[in-house]
Amino acid sequence: MITDSNSKEHVHDVFENIAPKYDLMNDLLSFRMHKLWRGFTMKKMNVQPGQSALDLCCGTCDWTIALAQASGTGQVVGLDFSQNMLDHGALKVSKHGLGTQITLVQGNAMSLPFEDHSFDYVTIGFGLRNVPDIEQVLSEMKRVVKPGGQVVCLELSKPTWQPFKSIYYLYFERILPMVGKLVAKSFQEYKWLPDSLKVFPGRLELAELFRRTGLAQVKAYPLTGGIAALHIGTKETQK
Repeated sequence: MITDSNSKEHVHDVFENIAPKYDLMNDLLSFRMHKLWRGFTMKKMNVQPGQSALDLCCGTCDWTIALAQASGTGQVVGLDFSQNMLDHGALKVSKHGLGTQITLVQGNAMSLPFEDHSFDYVTIGFGLRNVPDIEQVLSEMKRVVKPGGQVVCLELSKPTWQPFKSIYYLYFERILPMVGKLVAKSFQEYKWLPDSLKVFPGRLELAELFRRTGLAQVKAYPLTGGIAALHIGTKETQK
């Protein structure tokens, strides 16, 4: 969680700088597991033809594209505060021929520029740990999702069992920044990413934040020994 304006500016600079190597580094650092996690998430979401979605912190738009492909005809919006990320994402959107279905917006997940009850799904992938106020973002996600719609978060998490926990943190804190330095020429940026996880809630804590926000039927799935987690909450229908 980010706590001051200087940190917010730092986060923005981090993602502006790593945008050109973002996809490659995701593959290397997760051993391509992020693709399996997203596939599992899409199965749990069960997007239907014509449904709409808003993908927050969309980065280079992998999840945004998957949502559009699953919907077929529904409008999908990808929002990110990094224009460099969006520029790289726009190239992929165009390559997939989804330019008329996907709209990309530079914006702030803390204050979404959309009306209440606008989307069937609101998602955030590997971005919630980087926002200034987790509950504020979840509240905004709940506000713009339709009654009966889902708020979905796919994020890194914290393993709880040994010895896997120790091995994971050794990799994440020591090896990951060195890979970032060698491949993306970005040691400090990839050193900061592990630090951001230290203050992020664990799987059960985040599930409780979902409930505190007012989301119902909250489900939390540990992925790959708990190094990632999927959270899904439903906005209750209006009575």
